[in-house]
Amino acid sequence: MSRRGRRRQLSAEERALWDHVVRSVTPLKLPAVPQDVAPLVPEAAPATVEPPVAPSPAKAAKAFLPKTPPPPPPAPPLASLEPKTRRRLTRGAEVDARLDLHGLTQAAAHRRLRLFLIEAQALGHSLVLVITGKGDPDRLMSTGPAFGEGRGVLKRAVPLWLAEPELRMIVVGFEAAGRRHGGEGALYVRIRRRKI
Repeated sequence: MSRRGRRRQLSAEERALWDHVVRSVTPLKLPAVPQDVAPLVPEAAPATVEPPVAPSPAKAAKAFLPKTPPPPPPAPPLASLEPKTRRRLTRGAEVDARLDLHGLTQAAAHRRLRLFLIEAQALGHSLVLVITGKGDPDRLMSTGPAFGEGRGVLKRAVPLWLAEPELRMIVVGFEAAGRRHGGEGALYVRIRRRKI
């Protein structure tokens, strides 16, 4: 018999130690493998593994720069009053609320308009009236309490404010009011429903 075929005999001490180890081991409970499942064969590793390529210094520097936030979503487009609503208003229908900006400075009027529109949306109003005053076209803008605060300034400024992105999330659209609600000195403002 060759050397490979022969087994070495354990000594009495080795045999006692082996018997002790066998008694102290708890066998694992393996889940039963269904007969129809083939054993998993590990996939062969690729023959050669290429070392990772170091990024260029420009790419490495770019990775550490703070990411710029995405631009805000575009403001929804403005829409005019529906003809049906316009007819109802000319026949005497009332608006949900009104705001009179007469006598306010531009800063105070802008603040008041913003708060009024936010509140109107919170209350579920759909159409409000903003009174700006007609202004006096013959009077210069520089004759008011401060430069640019003359008569008619709010008539020109309010439509610009209503078109600002911040208020466009509240305002669906606006247009000059009918005669019974102030004509050119007032605006009907449609309010966007608040998303719940």
